Amino acid sequence: MAERSVLYFHGFASSPLGRKVEMLTTLLGPDSIRLNVPDLNVPSFERLDFPAMVDEGVEAGRRTPPRAIVGSSLGALVALGVLQRGVRAPLVLIAPALGVASRWHERIASGDPVMVYHFVLDREIPVHRAFFDQMAEVTVDHQPPPMPVTVIMGRLDESVPFDRVQEVWENWERSGALAPGSKFLEIPDGDHSLTSFVDIIAGEIRKAVGR
Repeated sequence: MAERSVLYFHGFASSPLGRKVEMLTTLLGPDSIRLNVPDLNVPSFERLDFPAMVDEGVEAGRRTPPRAIVGSSLGALVALGVLQRGVRAPLVLIAPALGVASRWHERIASGDPVMVYHFVLDREIPVHRAFFDQMAEVTVDHQPPPMPVTVIMGRLDESVPFDRVQEVWENWERSGALAPGSKFLEIPDGDHSLTSFVDIIAGEIRKAVGR
């Protein structure tokens, strides 16, 4: 079977070496599905810039056209931004940071830079406050994407409020503009990482690739 590329965007304070990427690579490899995972810590983690993240994603998608686009947490917003820039494929959004623009300011300490725990490096790293100001203004989730989208959301998510994501989804439904085949998949016992449910995520990626 010919190799099929999936453009995967990792979450905030993570990297292409994250645990979920590793697990999905193992599960999807036998199906000839390869994850293309650009590093979104651009231009650096300390100087993060959301438009630069989207630029990085667009470049990766144009270089290797994807069969599906996957975004985890903050990566879901990058995925939506990349789709708006013309890289089109079915979407799978994992614990997506939808409807939470205001929380970027609510949940961080005062001062500049802001110290943030980096999950892959296992230590705190400073991030300039301008990044959080950017994220508070991001609107890529205001309208539903023009491609089929699957949202996978844990009811027990400790980072992204389930109710806010559900509210965005319901607004998308009411708009009448959701692409046919789109769905919201609630995992009752799921947390933010959803690593205990990676088999479900892999199954939804396979379905998206097969569209």
